[in-house]
Amino acid sequence: MPTGTPSATTSATPSGAARDAGPDAAADVRELRRFNRFYTNLIGALDYGRHLYTPFTLTEARVLYEVANHPRVDAADLRASLSLDAGYLSRLLGRFEDRELITRGKSEQDPRRQRITLTEGGREAAGLLEERSQDAAGSLLEQLPAADRARLVDSMRTIRALLGKDAEQGAEDLAPEVGLRTSGPGDLGWMVERNAALYAAEYGFDLSYEALVARIVAEYAEQFDPRWDRTWIAELGGERVGAVMCVRDGRPGVARLRLLLVEPGARGHGVGRQLVDSCVEFARDAGYDGMVLWTNSVLGAARGIYQRAGFELVTESAHHSFGQDLVGQDWRLAL
Repeated sequence: MPTGTPSATTSATPSGAARDAGPDAAADVRELRRFNRFYTNLIGALDYGRHLYTPFTLTEARVLYEVANHPRVDAADLRASLSLDAGYLSRLLGRFEDRELITRGKSEQDPRRQRITLTEGGREAAGLLEERSQDAAGSLLEQLPAADRARLVDSMRTIRALLGKDAEQGAEDLAPEVGLRTSGPGDLGWMVERNAALYAAEYGFDLSYEALVARIVAEYAEQFDPRWDRTWIAELGGERVGAVMCVRDGRPGVARLRLLLVEPGARGHGVGRQLVDSCVEFARDAGYDGMVLWTNSVLGAARGIYQRAGFELVTESAHHSFGQDLVGQDWRLAL
């Protein structure tokens, strides 16, 4: 995922994918949707507050749970782990603050990040939610014989394992594994090396791509201004696994996201989302009005990350670069 790298537009719709895979896949899709409707009704997801006799929606209850169950939670962590729109989350947190359930302040690790802390009233509300949620879940399970309960629990574990990240994984659960920090000595050189190696291996990019990355990094180092520029390094298990840059674009009020990179072995851990969220949050806090990026359509994995963060595709055009025929794309986000 380099230089703000969004990805190719997928050509198949979900229904088209099911048809392509044959009639069994279409039946599987119908069964999955049937299960979703059954389960959301079973747990009262559509009217969660009435179901648990609380004034909170399901989303509000989940945010309170994350803040209550992890000692340090930033707004960016919540956006990444719960896949929430930044504007929606900000409004939700504003309502919590108005009701004196939380306080918001600067993070000790990075003053540009917003730390969320429960008030005494917030802890009481979260505790009540936890108690009623436990009671509701217990009421469902106690109806089943022990053997059926064991089958159900095993099936739920299987669903989580097959469909991805554990549904109970929260903001702070990611933190011990994936850590973000600002760049230090040697990190910029590492970015050049890993961009060149990965894009040669995965997309066949030639030496001219390494030259481009080297120029971008050199320009960043020479013109660095901490008020407007920032680089983040992601670490997983103490090893560098990703990076991204926020730099001045040259146009007044516009930031540029550059050189988003996630190592293959770290994909699927939310590294890309956390990097982009941090980049966007920094640009917003720095006072930029908008953020742009340029990428190539072949970089499929990044598209969802950019779209989830709110970027919109503006233009695209074919070009021949790095030894390949490519389609370049310009994306923009209003801050």
